Amino acid sequence: MKKVSKTVFSTSVFIAFLFILWGAISPESVAGVTGNIQDFLQTSFGWFYLLAASAFLIFVIFLVFSRAGSVRLGKDEERPEYSYLTWFAMLFSAGMGIGLVFWGVAEPLSHFSSPPTGEGGTREAAANAMKYSLFHWGLHPWGIYTLIALGLAYFKFRKDAPGLISATFYPLLGDKVKGPIGKTIDILAVFATVFGVATSLGLGAAQISGGLSFLSDGIENTLTTQLIIIAVVTVLFMISAWSGLNKGIKYLSNMNIILATLLMLFVLFAGPTQFMLNFFTTTIGNYLQELPHMSLQVSPFNDTQQAEWKQSWTIFYWAWWIAWAPFVGTFIARVSRGRTIREFVIGVLAVPTIFSALWFAVLGGGGLYAEMFQGAGIVDLMNEQGTEIALFKLLEGFPLGSVISVIAILLISTFFITSADSATFVLGMQTTNGSLNPSQSVKLTWGVIQAGAAAVLLASGGLTGLQTASIIAAFPFIFVLIGMGISLYKDLRKERPRPKKGRNAKPAKQQ
Repeated sequence: MKKVSKTVFSTSVFIAFLFILWGAISPESVAGVTGNIQDFLQTSFGWFYLLAASAFLIFVIFLVFSRAGSVRLGKDEERPEYSYLTWFAMLFSAGMGIGLVFWGVAEPLSHFSSPPTGEGGTREAAANAMKYSLFHWGLHPWGIYTLIALGLAYFKFRKDAPGLISATFYPLLGDKVKGPIGKTIDILAVFATVFGVATSLGLGAAQISGGLSFLSDGIENTLTTQLIIIAVVTVLFMISAWSGLNKGIKYLSNMNIILATLLMLFVLFAGPTQFMLNFFTTTIGNYLQELPHMSLQVSPFNDTQQAEWKQSWTIFYWAWWIAWAPFVGTFIARVSRGRTIREFVIGVLAVPTIFSALWFAVLGGGGLYAEMFQGAGIVDLMNEQGTEIALFKLLEGFPLGSVISVIAILLISTFFITSADSATFVLGMQTTNGSLNPSQSVKLTWGVIQAGAAAVLLASGGLTGLQTASIIAAFPFIFVLIGMGISLYKDLRKERPRPKKGRNAKPAKQQ
């Protein structure tokens, strides 16, 4: 515990503990207060979330084409620590694993049933449903992740700064980053991480519970079942966290990507393959064509249907990604040492976006096909039992549906473990002065807090409570991201192009 930053650690733990205690004593009060704050932020600052997310994306794309693109995230002679396959698997598993499984079928069908404009249930609504699903899971979220990960990796591995969010502000604040301002930045990062990750853990618990209840009449999809699942998985991810980054997280991440790919390929080839591939191609085209319009559409003329839809979906997602940013960004930075900025940005933006497009074309496209042409009734079941049922209802119509559903539950569980495992590492790192190897006791503390926060949010409002927490936690962190971008740009301007080296440079050393 020698390296623990007492101010950041104790303050963060105290705030999180008070919230969990408040939720345990009076979940109705938590739901009421946080709901009012959420309504205010969404109504008054929805435009700000949209502009900020788009600005972050434009900034990191700009770096690809600037002279800073050749700058290495490390010393000039260092090379990547992990292979491309392992790197993609680790960043993808941490970045949005549970969410993609949860929303892969449910989101396109939700947009199909209740679109932002026009009537639901039409072919136009189906096309727009896929376009907006990819919009929410494509370039924008990964642009947010890229910004914070780039800042952390650059200052940590190239400038030998502590692996803290506050350390990236040195070009702007100087030695003030070591004082109250820097501590406040780090506490905001921890706060956003706890509730951003708790949202995903709550979604994972709800879907595992929904899947088990769908497969077995003896299991009910209730809060009690969800809390038991959180408790069991907490023990499992703490065991994984105990084994370290290069064992637990690395192996589980590779397992995640294999299971996810196998599930997607099974649905692709056992389902309407031609329809899904056509949908994939069309969705990519619609997405790229409509990206500027979707990015900045805020319904200034009080179109109630569109305004409510935008707040419930797009603004929630942007807030969720921002709340996840310190966690995912820190983790991606940790596994990206040795890559150039150009290689890093292209990899982090392009690969997950393409995979997300294919995922939604297969899972979401399969759901839309079943609903539109086979009368599967998935939407009606979602309205009755919740969105977490959508995936399992779709799989029911496939050969070996029950077996595939069990595999899907296993996938959700491993994503759950990986996300929570990664988050305990990141929270430990942020509260131990940037240590790349936080102590087991610190990781254990944050593991218990994450599980407690997820349980409280589920108890106080279910899915709505999870969404509310993300939106509130993300708002102050937007300003941290803006400052980080300015600071990073200021320092990158000092970099000078360096001559190319030979290919026999050594890979980055593990720490």
